[in-house]
Amino acid sequence: MFQSFGAPELLIILAIVVVLFGATRIGDIGKGIGRGIREFRREVKEGDEPAKTDTAKSESVSNSDEKTTTQTH
Repeated sequence: MFQSFGAPELLIILAIVVVLFGATRIGDIGKGIGRGIREFRREVKEGDEPAKTDTAKSESVSNSDEKTTTQTH
C-alpha cells in the first residue's frame, strides 16, 4: 500500500498540513509533542529505578539469610 510513498508524497502532505494548521500552530504542536515525549521518558526512567532498588534489597536480604543458615551448620 505504501510502497510508492516517497519524498514527493511527503512534501505534498507537509504542504497540506501547513495550509490547514499554519506554521506557528505546527511549531506549538511540535513543542507539545516534544514535552510529552520528554515527560514520558522521565517517568519510565523513574519507574525503573524503584524496581532496581527493590531487586537489590531483596538480593541483600537473601544473601544475609544464606549467611545465617551457613553459620548455623
